[in-house]
Amino acid sequence: MSKRMTVIFEDEALYTALKVEAARKGIHAKDIVAEAVQEWLEAREDEELRDGLEERRREWEREGGVEAGEFFRGLKAGAER
Repeated sequence: MSKRMTVIFEDEALYTALKVEAARKGIHAKDIVAEAVQEWLEAREDEELRDGLEERRREWEREGGVEAGEFFRGLKAGAER
């Protein structure tokens, strides 16, 4: 389902650059805008995931977390005894 939205460009040079790029690529300006918004949303999601991951890592370190390789080496050494 298509939805309409009006975008007002305060920067005329940006609007012109958008229209020129659309013409150069042979696509509609709306498609460039939609792609840019999609990329922006994905980048925000990635940023939120990175922040959450970093928070979990700090928590893991505070709780005495052990790297996986070190953990499995310890298991193997214990099994060999």
